[in-house]
Amino acid sequence: MSIARRERAALVDTMRAVGPDAPTLCEGWDTRDLAAHLVVRERRLDAAPGILVPKLAGYTARVQQQVRASTDWAELLHQVAAGPPLYSPFILLDPLVNVAEMFIHHEDVRRAGPAWEPRVLDEQTTASLARQVSSFARMTLSKAPAAVSLTNPAGKVLATAGKGAPVTVTGDPGELLLFAAGREPARVTFDGDAEAVAAVRASRRGL
Repeated sequence: MSIARRERAALVDTMRAVGPDAPTLCEGWDTRDLAAHLVVRERRLDAAPGILVPKLAGYTARVQQQVRASTDWAELLHQVAAGPPLYSPFILLDPLVNVAEMFIHHEDVRRAGPAWEPRVLDEQTTASLARQVSSFARMTLSKAPAAVSLTNPAGKVLATAGKGAPVTVTGDPGELLLFAAGREPARVTFDGDAEAVAAVRASRRGL
């Protein structure tokens, strides 16, 4: 089973455990909203572009709300667990683009609760997440107000982005992905000029 499929299964298990009304780190979304988002992303080719294209976001939001309201919880989870259908471009891209997607959204559910700790990930998962950091940072940190280096605990730079005073963000690959995605509970540390660090921490990140 691919890393993406394993993270998908873990996400579905966690959503099933907490139920459809649990909070997430996605502002304004509960777990039912998040499940509807994933279904639209992979199964509604007419609406999925609005996830990334602001001019189409209104239509996507309406379709997502319709899916949320018209599909019962068990069926939403079934569709998320099943993964991309044969007509979806994600059927081929799943091992590449869904590692970060499923990991981040799994943590969106886990870390919205009152008590959580980072999961202990195996070497294969950690290596897979590390490979995602560079491409993800290029999308989310290109306008960072400092020259940001994302570095693992061993000192290896996994990605650089932004311009200005140097700021080093250190953490495990999964935590660096969460930081780049704008998730505040990411377990990372910062090194650099205090003003530059504050600007990076306050900057908008994510897609």
